Amino acid sequence: MKDLAAIAAEFGDDPEPAPRTFSHSGTVWRWQAEKDGTAAWFFLVIDGETAQAIRAAAGPRRGFGSVKVKARIGRTAFATSLFPAKDKGGFLLPLKASLRKAEKLDEGSATTATIELT
Repeated sequence: MKDLAAIAAEFGDDPEPAPRTFSHSGTVWRWQAEKDGTAAWFFLVIDGETAQAIRAAAGPRRGFGSVKVKARIGRTAFATSLFPAKDKGGFLLPLKASLRKAEKLDEGSATTATIELT
């Protein structure tokens, strides 16, 4: 069976590629470890239409269902992975301390991330 690209090539039309770069706005979310309460991680939740588009464009995923990405928040660019979050309806974009410090982000801060699938 021929795939869409092969059929389109026969007719001279190239299928339009799925976008590989996405923009998403949200607030910084803090996850606190329950065991001793000292460990915390910070994330931007990628949900809604953005999460659906990433799922469609990402293809086969890596371990734990993660998706390798390059991301930018403000002037700070970084490489990481998106992690699936069924309870949030999408993905979690981890935000390291160095990024949060550089961009002055804390729990509840509003921010926008540009995400490129790699």
